Amino acid sequence: MTASKPKVAIIMGSRSDWPVMKKAAEALDGLGVAYESRVVSAHRTPERMVEFAKSAKSEGFQVIIAGAGGAAHLPGMTASLTPLPVLGVPVPVRDGLKGIDSLLSIVQMPGGVPVGTLAVGEAGAKNAGLLAAQILALSDPELAARVEALRQAQTDSVPDSVED
Repeated sequence: MTASKPKVAIIMGSRSDWPVMKKAAEALDGLGVAYESRVVSAHRTPERMVEFAKSAKSEGFQVIIAGAGGAAHLPGMTASLTPLPVLGVPVPVRDGLKGIDSLLSIVQMPGGVPVGTLAVGEAGAKNAGLLAAQILALSDPELAARVEALRQAQTDSVPDSVED
C-alpha cells in the first residue's frame, strides 16, 4: 500500500477471503494505488457493513471492491447504501459451488443498483484491482500512464511464435 490517502476500499465478508482478495491488493500495489482492506460481513456484521457503506465516500474512497462467497450479499448491499462504484468479486468457498453460487448472487442485481461483477476467484480479484485503477485513472494522468505501461508490458510479454 502506498502512503497517500486510500481511494480504494477492499472489503470482504471474512478473513478467509483474503487469499483471493489479496490479488486485488497486489494489482493496486503494482500501480501505486493506495487502498485499505477491511472485513465487513453482510451477515455477521451488518451494522459494520451499513456504517462502512454510508461513510465510504466521506472517508475519501472513490471505488469499493467487495469480495464475497456463498450467498454473496456484501457487494449488492454495499452498492445499495453508497453512490460509489462497487466492483463485486465472487469468492469460492469450501462448502459452496466453486464460486458459481456467489457469481449468480452478485450478477443478479436489480436494475437501479449496479454492481460491476468480475470473474470468480483470483482472476476476478486481480481484474477488480486493475479496473479500480482504470476508473481512478480517468482523473489522474500519472496513473493513466502507469496503467497504459502495464498493459503494454503485458502485450510485449506475449511471444508471437510457438517456438522458443
